[in-house]
Amino acid sequence: MTGGRTAAVTGATGFLGTHLCRRLVADGWDVRAMSRPSSDRGELADLEEIEWYVGDLFETDTLRELVDGADVVFHLAGIGLWSAGPDTVYRVNVEGTENVLEACRDGDVGRLVFTSTSGTRRVDGTAAADESDVATPVGAYQASKADAEQLVDEYADTDGEAVTVHPTSIFGPGDEAFTVQLLSMGLERTMPAYLPGGLSIVGVSDVVDGILLAAEKGENGEHYILGGENLTYRQAVSRISHALDGSPARIQVPALAIHAAGPVAEAASAVAGVRMFPFDRQMAQLATERMFYTSAKAQAELGYEYRPIEDHLPETVEWYREEA
Repeated sequence: MTGGRTAAVTGATGFLGTHLCRRLVADGWDVRAMSRPSSDRGELADLEEIEWYVGDLFETDTLRELVDGADVVFHLAGIGLWSAGPDTVYRVNVEGTENVLEACRDGDVGRLVFTSTSGTRRVDGTAAADESDVATPVGAYQASKADAEQLVDEYADTDGEAVTVHPTSIFGPGDEAFTVQLLSMGLERTMPAYLPGGLSIVGVSDVVDGILLAAEKGENGEHYILGGENLTYRQAVSRISHALDGSPARIQVPALAIHAAGPVAEAASAVAGVRMFPFDRQMAQLATERMFYTSAKAQAELGYEYRPIEDHLPETVEWYREEA
């Protein structure tokens, strides 16, 4: 139990936000959650313990009401290039974060925990990146998250308590993107090919644990990578198939084929005069690399732990077969 602590959550209806809110309620927090008028609250709709604030990151009065008096503000709200163009991505992820920080400055707030992305950290080759490996952003999404991180760092330096977490590739029930893609490659005969490269794959419940540990134990102004096992796609697909007696994809998509898609996407956007696809040649190149990370800092300073992918399969596959 938390002794009646109050949490304010932006991005509450998203994949990660839903899991975080459920955990906060289960742990006895008083939960305030923001949702847009059009958002589907899903399984959170039936939780009477959640107090809803209807609005978005640009409704400053609603933001102030949401965060004032909160022990921890969990800022998860954001948008990616699959859902919006670069200008909107910047506006939501950067200007929206600045609005959250302004609301925190104006109110009585204990601590902010900002959820960014591991994509702002990167090393060349197959080594595992850590928090110090700040990378040149690739694409508008990474650039927006990097700028938002800087705003949060400045807030921690001058105005209040703030910690930034960097989840890697999150796997778990409710995720209709990466999780569905990975499971289909490990289970479905209709998915014959797997991708080149590799990822740090982490269960959503482990990420939620890490976010709560950052709220409790994280040092002001610090960054923590919340990752899992570093696996190539071939390894991940094989392990999923073995654990669930599935039919694994056996053909690796050639990296050159993915690389070739980048210039095509750029050309189509140039001809149309608008961005047609959420990637370019740099992002296509990145998609074939091994994006591996170490969570050693979070393990040492927060007590963070992650479990193997097999531990997350039962509830994830149950959801996949029922919903996805």
